[in-house]
Amino acid sequence: MQTALNEVIGRILEDDARFSLEELCRSCNLLPEQLLEMVDEGIIDPIDYQQTTTAWQFAGNSVVRVRTVIRLQRDLGVNLAGAALAVELLDEIKGLRGNVPRG
Repeated sequence: MQTALNEVIGRILEDDARFSLEELCRSCNLLPEQLLEMVDEGIIDPIDYQQTTTAWQFAGNSVVRVRTVIRLQRDLGVNLAGAALAVELLDEIKGLRGNVPRG
């Protein structure tokens, strides 16, 4: 199990990492239905919506986003809509911090 986790973490660090729905389910220990709910909430987006769900591919940062949502739900009892908002706000903060000059 640890080897699989290390492989996933290594792939996330690659800019062009892609995960299938099945791989994302495995790496986050979720059912496909749970990930489809996250797609519906806008938490993660498949790279090409035109494909069938079984052919969907997700960017490497999707793993981080899904795991963040899982922690928010588990640790704070946040519902899926609230977790979606929190993840968006975290992204906004990261973006703003990236634009602040360091001096």
